[in-house]
Amino acid sequence: MRRLDEIVSAHQARTPTLPYNEMLAMSLSDLAHEAGISVPDSVSEPFGNAVGTWAAFPDTVAGLQKLAKHYKLIILSNVDNANVKATVEKQLAPAKLDAVYTAQDIGNYKPSHANFGYLFKHAKEDLGIDWTHGDLLHVARSLPVDHVPAKELGLRSVWISRGGEKKESEGVGGSLEGLKGKLGFEWRFDTIGDFADEVERQFAAKKS
Repeated sequence: MRRLDEIVSAHQARTPTLPYNEMLAMSLSDLAHEAGISVPDSVSEPFGNAVGTWAAFPDTVAGLQKLAKHYKLIILSNVDNANVKATVEKQLAPAKLDAVYTAQDIGNYKPSHANFGYLFKHAKEDLGIDWTHGDLLHVARSLPVDHVPAKELGLRSVWISRGGEKKESEGVGGSLEGLKGKLGFEWRFDTIGDFADEVERQFAAKKS
């Protein structure tokens, strides 16, 4: 998976307007070629189009539902429109999302600052959220794709680690040790569910 992620990242840098499903299919073929294996389009294309069928983590939907009681929720995704639509309508239902901004619409991929600029502009225009007032909190798993640019831009962030602080669990989320000095997340939680529980605890404490 790490090597596939490296290939995908290289394609994203070279061809930022190529939709993610096509890029993923191309990257699988490249990975197979490196291993001396030929993968037909009948295998690589369904692989690229399957992202929207990937199940959410068990805590995600309930966590999003809790967070939606207190905040507007926005997805800023590198995935193509069709796969994101399937994810939102099937894998994340019935969680309520207020906006979805994709790399396909933006014409670039995170960690490009252009994607975050699009987020800042549209969050303000569409939802009245002004990041310069501290109204925007970026919650994400990937260190290089999300948290490195967040620090570069001065955007507050929460790291959903899902075991990523352990070397054997770094996977495609990046190396915490390798990115030391480039990260500035303010909080870390193992899961979206844990983060949502802490949010609810703090709101309840304010009322008491």
